[in-house]
Amino acid sequence: MKKLIRITTIPTSLRTLLRGQLRFMSQYYEVIGIASNGDALNEVIQNEGVRVHAIEMTRIISPLSDLKSVFNLYRFFKKEKPFIVHTHTPKAGIAGMLAAKLAGIPHRIHTVAGMPLLEETGIKRMLLDWVEKRTYAYATEVWPNSKGLKEIIIKYNYTRPDKVKVIGNGSSNGIDVHHYNTAKVSTYDADSLRQKLKIKSSDFIFIFIGRIVQDKGINELVEAFDQLSKAHHDIKLILVGPHENHLDPLRDDTEAKINSNPNISAVGAIKDIRPYVTISNVLTFPSYREGFPNVVLQASSMERPCIVSNINGCNEIIKDGFNGLIIPPKDVNALREAMEFCLKNPEELQKMANNARPNIVKNYEQEYIWNAILAEYKSLDDQ
Repeated sequence: MKKLIRITTIPTSLRTLLRGQLRFMSQYYEVIGIASNGDALNEVIQNEGVRVHAIEMTRIISPLSDLKSVFNLYRFFKKEKPFIVHTHTPKAGIAGMLAAKLAGIPHRIHTVAGMPLLEETGIKRMLLDWVEKRTYAYATEVWPNSKGLKEIIIKYNYTRPDKVKVIGNGSSNGIDVHHYNTAKVSTYDADSLRQKLKIKSSDFIFIFIGRIVQDKGINELVEAFDQLSKAHHDIKLILVGPHENHLDPLRDDTEAKINSNPNISAVGAIKDIRPYVTISNVLTFPSYREGFPNVVLQASSMERPCIVSNINGCNEIIKDGFNGLIIPPKDVNALREAMEFCLKNPEELQKMANNARPNIVKNYEQEYIWNAILAEYKSLDDQ
């Protein structure tokens, strides 16, 4: 059986972003997962039933550490001789593609799921542009996980257009529509969570799920909600996700509002988001940049309308007025107005909710994406 190596920078990405896909692919390939060390690697073994190997990679720019990562990956590839090396996330991309090229691996695929560099300027932007171009140069195929990302890659001339391909309708892993289903959350669990968060059944709940960082639009979301909560006392905002102050800190005034506004609950990272989505009315996701946001797929699969930024990925899943609302990024007023529209127009909100899940089931069901990726892998057998 031919070997397939899948790589992410950190183990939680391997566990979460590719959940289920590694087990599926192991029917056709000997699959090995690589990421930095951590408890999540053990969960990958348990969940996916595949071999894993720890190689340290940092998410920050660190030339010495990065060279060490490349060497360790190269050595591992020479030993294992995989048929395909497939990387995800920026640092795993540059290190994995370079090492695979040096090791003579015939098929080197990099999935692009967002570009942090789009928010950078100056020398750092120039450096990140160079890294992006080198990653794609070392790869034999580049798979952006949204049509918008494909357009960006071609626009900035990061690589040849014939190297770039979107699999299916987008997304790196699709969505498990059976798992992300409100029917799977018991009334008891939902009521218990409301009680824990001191939420009344009559409250209107906005929810955000993701990293609590500036790039996700948290400054604008907290400001918009803070303004709205002064006029509407029966609304709540739940922030689900980890703070990453070392990478992309929020403004001090945003942190102050989160701590002082009694209607905002920051609950941290949560393994099972389904009860939180179930008790909410609308997902608010005003991100500055995305690849193909899983959380929008997940909330939509659970029949929740989404307010999203007009950026790639988000504006491919959400059609304005059909299954959610689309607003300009970094626009507090537009975000507040969209949130208020949801509050004041329950019939329109219900229509959007009714349209949300069928769109996901039709276009982004998980096995549809897995089989599309498998077909691409199998096509390499003839090359």
